[in-house]
Amino acid sequence: MDASCASARRSAWGGTSPLVLASRSAARLAILASAGLPAEVVPADIDERASENQYLARGGLLKGLASTLAQAKALAASAVRPDAHCLGADQTLTLGSQLLHKPANLAEAAETLTALSGQTHRLTSAFSVALAGETLVTDADEARLTMRTLSRDEIARYLDFVGQPALFSVGAYQIEGVGVQLFERVDGDHWTIVGLPMLKLLAWFRSQGLLAL
Repeated sequence: MDASCASARRSAWGGTSPLVLASRSAARLAILASAGLPAEVVPADIDERASENQYLARGGLLKGLASTLAQAKALAASAVRPDAHCLGADQTLTLGSQLLHKPANLAEAAETLTALSGQTHRLTSAFSVALAGETLVTDADEARLTMRTLSRDEIARYLDFVGQPALFSVGAYQIEGVGVQLFERVDGDHWTIVGLPMLKLLAWFRSQGLLAL
């Protein structure tokens, strides 16, 4: 067997209980796997928009929304798999005091990019880990991204090039792909930007003796 293939199949997870991702996010699952942490998937059964509205109605700050949703996901998965370390994650995008959501269609994607053009927005990525129905940790990290000024034609060409994947992310871009061409400045950790603050997560796993490395 090729050494790289053998290495890819080995797990760096050192916990006695399984690691569960409380999401169907293929991107987050791949991030964990690339760090040697293969995870089972147990999608969290929560209404994210309802939870968001309730949180904001109670006077919750936008800065803490991602953490609140990540914790809700972890606890929902833990109710199904109390034997596992259940990892919930969430990411929010704010432009000033405005909270943006994933565009429903390419017309909305164009509106999103028009709003972000020439502006600096904030991505907040959070994680929470629950075990046996109890939250063990919740933490978050932020990144600030400045998009270059885009003309209407540039936005149209970009959306024509990327197509439907523009709808998969809240900002209508994947910065790890073609979306990087939209930016002039990025301040923040790569993993935070792609949706899971891995360095903080790994540091916590390590502090708990949950890593084999």
